[in-house]
Amino acid sequence: MAQISDTKVFTAHVPLPLAEKVDQMAVRLERSRGWIVKQALTAWIDREEEYSRMTREGLSDVDAGRVIDHQAVEAWADSLDADAPLPAPR
Repeated sequence: MAQISDTKVFTAHVPLPLAEKVDQMAVRLERSRGWIVKQALTAWIDREEEYSRMTREGLSDVDAGRVIDHQAVEAWADSLDADAPLPAPR
């Protein structure tokens, strides 16, 4: 017999238009509502974890002094429409 992984049931109130979209997608993909919700939740958590990692990395760069002067970035951005834009600041 196949081993079933441990799971936990969550209950959430979902606006009707969103619930209807989940139902439509489940029918279209021939998957269960639970599968659709699991995919969406997994993608959202992955994105939030990556956002958090990148934020910590950026703050670490600031703490170490690895920053670019704001005026240099503005000058570079302003030059992007020019015939010969400035090189990206480093």
